[in-house]
Amino acid sequence: MEIVRCGHCGRKLAEAEFVRLAIKCPRCGTLNTLKAVEPLTRAPRAPDCECYDGKTNCPVGGRQTPPG
Repeated sequence: MEIVRCGHCGRKLAEAEFVRLAIKCPRCGTLNTLKAVEPLTRAPRAPDCECYDGKTNCPVGGRQTPPG
């Protein structure tokens, strides 16, 4: 989480994760408008292969090293 402070008087306004935020400071009345500098992290992706009953359709699934 990021601490959000008023750009005019420095009062702590919030602790937040945001993409865009507009918040008015109760102390000085300044309207603070902020936007995220970097995108939020995404949840981990599911694997590209689907496994059913021990069998898989992964391109490397079930391969063995060649003998020798």
